[in-house]
Amino acid sequence: MATTVTLEKCGHNVGYKGLDNCRFCPGSQCCVEGGPECIDSIIDMDAVCKRVSTLGLDVTVTISKDAGRYLCDFTYYTSLYQSRGRSAFVHVPPLGKPYTAEQLGRALQAIVEEMLDVLEQSEGKINCQHEH
Repeated sequence: MATTVTLEKCGHNVGYKGLDNCRFCPGSQCCVEGGPECIDSIIDMDAVCKRVSTLGLDVTVTISKDAGRYLCDFTYYTSLYQSRGRSAFVHVPPLGKPYTAEQLGRALQAIVEEMLDVLEQSEGKINCQHEH
């Protein structure tokens, strides 16, 4: 269970052994057969974390490279695979443990805004390089 607002950097394809709530687990223990072991988000989560942390929101934002081989990681990997890395996943703690809904709402809004800004800046650099 998350105790901080956690930005996930990547999703993993293999190692799914636990049953979900419907008692399902992929027989191959992977999300996408033949898919890469790990897919990174194209969003620079380190930059997002640093930028949000400087805003003084009284919410701790951290980075993770493992969403856990369960529904969160499975969903994230599948999304990253389908979108070619253009996806994000944020773990949040339960309401009141330790943050209020208002605190989490402000933090999530700031995170989404920073993600979009980081994406815009990185795409601008890529497009700038192609114009020369």
